[in-house]
Amino acid sequence: MLRGDVLLAILGMAAVTYLCRAGGYAVLRAVRPPPFIEAWLRHLPGPLFVAYVALAFSALGWAGLPAVAAVLLAQRLTGSLSAAILAGVGAIWALQWIGAA
Repeated sequence: MLRGDVLLAILGMAAVTYLCRAGGYAVLRAVRPPPFIEAWLRHLPGPLFVAYVALAFSALGWAGLPAVAAVLLAQRLTGSLSAAILAGVGAIWALQWIGAA
């Protein structure tokens, strides 16, 4: 059974997350950002993805290089962040399955 304080914390975090996102959309509807900010927002998902997975790949050491190559190749060929993520996860899974990672 979920404790009341834990449920309240989860609901509070969900509300704050929603308000932050909705507030951002409201501000961007009311004020047109400069071209630099628009370009920055368009390119933000890629660096965020790299920041999240760089530590995981570095923990694998040299065995992680094939996974990094798979991510880069998938991104280059498809231009899809989802395909790159799937390629990286698949490569890590395959490396662990064969015992290389």
